[in-house]
Amino acid sequence: MNNHLFDVLFAAGHPGARAISEDKRNWSYAELSAESALYANVLTCLGVRPGDRVAVQAEKSVANLVLYLATIRAGAVFLPLNTAYTPTELAYFFADAEPALVVCDPGAREQLAPVAGAARIETLDAAGEGSLAALAATLSSDFGAVPRGEGDLAAICYTSGTTGRSKGAMLTHGNLVSNAATLKDLWRFTAEDVLIHALPIYHVHGLFVATHVLMLAGGSMIFQPRFEAGAVLAAMPRATALMGVPTFYTRLLAHPGLSGEAAKTMRMFISGSAPLLAQTHAEFAARTGHDILERYGMTETGMNTSNPYDSDRIPGTVGLPLPGVDVRVAATAGEIGVVEVKGPNVFAGYWRNPEKTAAEFRNDGYFITGDLGRFDERGYLSIVGRGKDLIITGGLNVYPKEIEAELDALPGVAESAVIGLPDPDFGEAVVAVLAQAPGAALDEVVVLAALASRLARFKQPRRVIIVDALPRNAMGKVQKALLREQYG
Repeated sequence: MNNHLFDVLFAAGHPGARAISEDKRNWSYAELSAESALYANVLTCLGVRPGDRVAVQAEKSVANLVLYLATIRAGAVFLPLNTAYTPTELAYFFADAEPALVVCDPGAREQLAPVAGAARIETLDAAGEGSLAALAATLSSDFGAVPRGEGDLAAICYTSGTTGRSKGAMLTHGNLVSNAATLKDLWRFTAEDVLIHALPIYHVHGLFVATHVLMLAGGSMIFQPRFEAGAVLAAMPRATALMGVPTFYTRLLAHPGLSGEAAKTMRMFISGSAPLLAQTHAEFAARTGHDILERYGMTETGMNTSNPYDSDRIPGTVGLPLPGVDVRVAATAGEIGVVEVKGPNVFAGYWRNPEKTAAEFRNDGYFITGDLGRFDERGYLSIVGRGKDLIITGGLNVYPKEIEAELDALPGVAESAVIGLPDPDFGEAVVAVLAQAPGAALDEVVVLAALASRLARFKQPRRVIIVDALPRNAMGKVQKALLREQYG
């Protein structure tokens, strides 16, 4: 048995062909493979065994990506963590996943030591330096990939729930290969393609969709540490594609350099992770001549649907089900219902949580996404809402219950309701509505300051609205829809 995911990722790229450009350095497929072998030896020397979890919270870099490839090659399970997570948040992930190794930026090592439990802590920074690099300098770049099949775990990605407790979605080698292979063919990626990679690599979109699709095609990536409109525009003459979140496109539209001439070498622009406004779609097409291709996916499933490559890309829809993926809406045709998905892309369940896994699947094997949608007469899916109160801000998922738990613990807060309100830049902004306790005098600035060290930046409310009481329905439930309407 071969190492399914690793072997597929390096099957298409010619060893001497460029795989990645980062700053002024180019990496060939052969160099990526050699570096991943070197770091696979590092992991083995540190005691990481097949099936062990390797948790990584480090800035985006080729070195970070190499560590991911090495983890897969060594038969271990990669656990990417958002760089914005605080030690308080990381403590839960470490306790739940029990990683054998935690890798962080050198400056974070001291902060993470108290919450890492029994895990060993090592460092790696964006320059490829740190304790892992020092150990790598003493080792060989010969490493035979550990055998792994389609059903073996490749990664665990945490996704929050309405209870406020994050769940680890178990993604297998087969899940990741099947989804990437389908997208490569559907979106016509070849060895001639050059992707501007400006996404973070701590979640599905940047780490799996973008990276896997290009590697399966044998193409190359222009690796940028973060999204900056000017840098993306400067890279366009050397590129053919961009994958991004709606925020990318609103910020490009705000840049005076965006034009049809600037995008003349580009083959396609893809958007996901959050709804793209029809207005953004129309403005981008008018400025560049390109219709943004919108698709729909989630952590547990990878991608499920996509607007077509050749025919109509309809604003406000997320397109048609991917080949080999079954998508249904639990409602009469044309009506709104819960979106359910079945296919080789669907995850293996939640880590150490069989009860939650069982609750999220129908008896016939369909995964219940919690998103609300409807199909039109042409079979295009539109996502019209979310049954789980999810807020998507800048392409990142925020679950209100987690923030509400922090707010409710603050002195003077009787109860809280966290909602998402429309934002032209981020899609949605996190807003907290607080009912203050009798005699209390809450202050927005003080509340926000109290959350600063408790929550990642993207979860922190943009505004805090203080009221005497939260609106409730006859059943006593807080009426968040009413709050969204009132303060939108």
